[in-house]
Amino acid sequence: MIDQPAPMVSEASEEGRAATEPLRDDIRLLGGLLGDVVREQEGERVFELVEQARKKAFAVRRQEVDREGFAELFHDTSTRDALHVIRAFSLFALLANLAEDLHRERRRAVHVGAGEPPIDGSLAATFPKLQAAGLAPSEVEDALRDATVVPVITAHPTETRRRTVFEAQSRIKRTMRTRERMTLTEQEERDALRDIKIQIITLWQTALIRLKRVQIEDEIEVGLRWFEASLFEVMPRINAQVRRELNELYPGADLLPEPMLRAGSWIGGDRDGNPNVTESVVATASRRASETAITHYLRELDRLEVSLSLSRRLAATDDDLLELADLNTEDERDDEPYRRALRWIRGRLEETYVAFFGRRADGSIEVAGATAYLEPDELLADLDVVDNSLRSGHDSLLADAELAGLREAVRTFGFHLYGLDLRQNSDVHEETVAEVFAWAGVHPDYASLGEQEKVDLLVAELGSRRPLVGRGAEFSDQTRSELAIVAAAADAVRTFGPEAIPNYVISMCTSVSDILECAVLLKEAGLYVPDDEGGATCSVNIVPLFETIEDLQVSAATLRSALALPAYRTLVDSKGGLQEVMLGYSDSNKDGGYLAANWALYRAELDLVEVATEFAIRLRLFHGRGGTVGRGGGPSYDAILAQPPGAVRGSLRLTEQGEIIAAKYAEPALAYRNLEAIVSATLESSLLDIEGLDDTDQAYRDLDELAALAREAYSDLVHRTDGFVEYFKTSTPVAEIGALNIGSRPASRKPTEKISDLRAIPWVMSWSLARIMLPGWYGTGTAVQKWIDEDESRLEKLQHYYRDWPFFRSVMSNLAQVMAKSDLGIAERYSHLVEDEELRARVFGRIVDEHARTVKVFGQITGHDDLLWDNDALKRSVFNRFPYLEPLNHLQVELLRRYRAGDEDEQVRRGILLTMNGLATALRNSG
Repeated sequence: MIDQPAPMVSEASEEGRAATEPLRDDIRLLGGLLGDVVREQEGERVFELVEQARKKAFAVRRQEVDREGFAELFHDTSTRDALHVIRAFSLFALLANLAEDLHRERRRAVHVGAGEPPIDGSLAATFPKLQAAGLAPSEVEDALRDATVVPVITAHPTETRRRTVFEAQSRIKRTMRTRERMTLTEQEERDALRDIKIQIITLWQTALIRLKRVQIEDEIEVGLRWFEASLFEVMPRINAQVRRELNELYPGADLLPEPMLRAGSWIGGDRDGNPNVTESVVATASRRASETAITHYLRELDRLEVSLSLSRRLAATDDDLLELADLNTEDERDDEPYRRALRWIRGRLEETYVAFFGRRADGSIEVAGATAYLEPDELLADLDVVDNSLRSGHDSLLADAELAGLREAVRTFGFHLYGLDLRQNSDVHEETVAEVFAWAGVHPDYASLGEQEKVDLLVAELGSRRPLVGRGAEFSDQTRSELAIVAAAADAVRTFGPEAIPNYVISMCTSVSDILECAVLLKEAGLYVPDDEGGATCSVNIVPLFETIEDLQVSAATLRSALALPAYRTLVDSKGGLQEVMLGYSDSNKDGGYLAANWALYRAELDLVEVATEFAIRLRLFHGRGGTVGRGGGPSYDAILAQPPGAVRGSLRLTEQGEIIAAKYAEPALAYRNLEAIVSATLESSLLDIEGLDDTDQAYRDLDELAALAREAYSDLVHRTDGFVEYFKTSTPVAEIGALNIGSRPASRKPTEKISDLRAIPWVMSWSLARIMLPGWYGTGTAVQKWIDEDESRLEKLQHYYRDWPFFRSVMSNLAQVMAKSDLGIAERYSHLVEDEELRARVFGRIVDEHARTVKVFGQITGHDDLLWDNDALKRSVFNRFPYLEPLNHLQVELLRRYRAGDEDEQVRRGILLTMNGLATALRNSG
């Protein structure tokens, strides 16, 4: 029996404990108030049950109580009482997250106040590094030409938090900050605690999850929430800061004429395996994005009209401002030209809103003679008139404080807000093109053709301007839907501009024909337009996504073959020589395991960079990272610095998803820290020599060998062990994730029992909830042990790589972080859901052995027995909060047992869902 708590994570030092005492104080305060609410709302009996669970959880950590004894607490607990306990510990996790966020702010302020050097991952640290490198302005200008950093928000089953919950958290944070920063009287302190308690009561009485399956429209709204919460403020601020600092460092170089940081989204455009994404959803997603942006600008203009009350008699104004103000002929505020000009701008933007959405905005105004802006640059030009007048009248401070944010926001978000990507599986494209070709008489059986025959046929069709689909065409539901979705995308481009739908991602791309099939569909919608000289233009980037390890290994060959086609090369040239390629972290991990997938991705990037150099194109990589290490997660700054030389070059895109979205973007301070880390790493990776290897060829050969060993160990368990799928399905909540209305997307791409068809999110999330975290480490221990057993001197090599190679250091650090969140004692409780004792012992025994091996080799490589020796923040989190996960895990096991035994009580189903939500909140990156 396994009863130890999380492995090899030592308690903080005395100095560390002193530094975290304010955090523990906050946790005790919030936990105490939550306890008071539970007692008052549910009575003494429920409070005692919660308190008993809390005390026993800490007794387990002190090894005073074994897990079997803890589990007995819930065997006879009614489902109703179980729900109270689940909700209590789920809310505690929410409050603990909040306390940790506040403590990070506190430690950062202490760090800055003490005059210590800026920390890595901050812009304040990056700019001195660039200055010290002595780079020539021309070199920087070339590296940052068309620089683009795009975090792409995606939907996730655990991140559909109710707005009420989100707002209550924000209010608690504001009150906690007030208590921290101000000296309160006794009455003010009582009032502050009362305000916090009111919010906790609200949280207690609010359903944390929806009872019906989440709709895509809900996910769209949740994705838009983060713009009002933080991104409208932070993205423009960072863009302005980076442009200003770089141009001061490198005068004479025209750096970042366009905003570097922009927003992207998959929510409403990603239909790979999700039949719920239709043409109306694409239209809704693009429309709501634009509406959100323009509504924000209207509010800002309203605010500016109030604040810029400058009198013509007291403040200087230039002629252009007066001319703009005079267009507002019905406004009688002759002495206040700024207000009249801003009212005119607002009037024009109100007409833009009407033109886009066919109705007036709430609280709208009408200004005589005002016409809609045709594009964002027209709005920006009018705002520039106001800005220039303020600056010419010695009011630069006002311009910076009042107007600069709006001007930069328009530059950053335009009228589209974010770029909505389309995504579909290559198999669906092939089926759609085959059906269209058969109807149009191009070829009766396209799918039967060989690859070269397909390519020849597709190239010929791309050179023709004729449409393939006419009136009366009869197609399957799938083909009708695919054509309608691309047509809806074309409508969005016509209405909101080409930046509204900038990319089309091809999932499971394995060949050149997969790329060209997408182009044919875009051509049918009018987005791909052939010219008279054999070339073409297309407003949408065609983005192949390479996902499995085999596909990653041939990704460069696929791209090379595509670029060798004149028809495709001219298309890339028409986009300024830009080719984006997406790399799939999730499926490659599910396919070959953690170490093999990470190395396959690194190798693929090296090969793709070589192809880009060979064809003299600009390569932009799109990193399909999830929240967990098993899906490419981990600190963004370290992950970007771990990219191979030449892989960044000023541009990248990366997905942001899961419960990490709230952790990163719930408020401006969090968003700023996350986004500046991404931008800082992009600048450093693009401009500095950071790989740190003397003999790259040898290092690459060594990792080739390690990755092959790791993949073999992983595949032997996951793909070749009899009964493994049954063990996985029974010992984790994967079946319930698919059945209990979590997210809008089905759990599997196809209705099969294959691991390969299971989506990465439920695969990783299931192992996380069961506290094994298998996708984030399995196979690494065996690989390293076998490799160094062949030659003991190899251990010194790995120690060198860990010290000096950002890639290898990041791989080991992320592995340690995920293992620190594992707990095999809890995992053993889940294993007992497997009734076949022989299967249970065989599979779980192998997991336990590999876990021990991996912890051992980590210590050998790093020289540290503590998994979190270099991550004080996560060490604090593990130590302070993980006992509170104990009841959630045990109750999840208990309710799974009841549910699978045939208990059809809706409360049991709801309880399982609540434990998933609570554990995801507590782990912060469960899937």
